[in-house]
Amino acid sequence: MQATTIRVVLADDHAVVRKGIREFLEEDAAIRVVAEAGDGEEAIALVAREQPDVAVFDIQMPRMTGLDAARRVKREFPSTRVLMLTAYEDEPYILAAVQAGASGYLLKTACGEELIQAVHAVAGGESSLAPAITEKMVRRAAGSAADEEPSEPLTGREVEVLRLAAKGMGNKQIGSALGISDRTAQGHLANIYSKLHVSTRTEAVLHAVRAKWIEITE
Repeated sequence: MQATTIRVVLADDHAVVRKGIREFLEEDAAIRVVAEAGDGEEAIALVAREQPDVAVFDIQMPRMTGLDAARRVKREFPSTRVLMLTAYEDEPYILAAVQAGASGYLLKTACGEELIQAVHAVAGGESSLAPAITEKMVRRAAGSAADEEPSEPLTGREVEVLRLAAKGMGNKQIGSALGISDRTAQGHLANIYSKLHVSTRTEAVLHAVRAKWIEITE
């Protein structure tokens, strides 16, 4: 559980949408929206000024897209995690967001509770994708061929951790399922990232599915 207030910068080019998102987020006493932006360049300036825990970006914005803004944040402000909140559920956008370094991808059709959970997840160092997005991405990856091997093999326990991560489980849920602490689960994920040369849970899961280390079941 997040011990301190999660500070959020919110960027969307529609003021009414921003107002609604802000109201949803601030229903949770642990979340505070510290600044709002109407375009990508303003969003970057606010992230630089506020150094928030989470930046919530729309994809399509004037002056700089949310994807370009996410790349800038990952490169220049790595302590800030990016959550994409958008109407686009097309695979190219999702892939681009993951490659840009976004930690989460949520559709604007999500309810307030889902949005709050996603902000908590990415602030805590986890990934958060809408369930429909996760299924679409993982099934797409399952149809792709794997070209590269990890620098060293994954252990059996690491594969188990990835299997549970593919089901959308957070560190605590993985730990509970495997009889280990959430800190130990986080450590396994860190080792996996290092071996696979990735930086997010989503990238690790996609890599594992492409390599056929884990299978998708209903």
